[in-house]
Amino acid sequence: MRDDDRRELEEGHGLTAYEYLVNIEAVRGSCIYFQVPNGRIAGMAGVDDEGLVWMLCTNAIDDYPVTFARESKRWIESRPEKLLWNYMDPRNKVHKKLLKFLGFKFLREVPFGPNNLSFIEFCRVRKY
Repeated sequence: MRDDDRRELEEGHGLTAYEYLVNIEAVRGSCIYFQVPNGRIAGMAGVDDEGLVWMLCTNAIDDYPVTFARESKRWIESRPEKLLWNYMDPRNKVHKKLLKFLGFKFLREVPFGPNNLSFIEFCRVRKY
């Protein structure tokens, strides 16, 4: 897992990656794995029943950034939910750049998680 993703989980959510994946409803719903051409897993993502979208990445995204971004976009655009949303750690620059590419809008900064860190609320409304 990328260091920024791990930091976001541990400092923002107060959970280890394992605890997060075991407890988040989105994992039980629809979870997808992204594999890059060299065979490595680049990330995994999911959406819960309320449209909460999440993604965790590995350093393999650095090997094939364009491929990863395009596959992520294809997945996001295939989602049937009218609204996808979540909160992100603004220190995670790679995710912020990816979210912009995927068509998400940044709404506001809010105190988040057990440490009350400043996170950014984001969303994407499906266009029909």
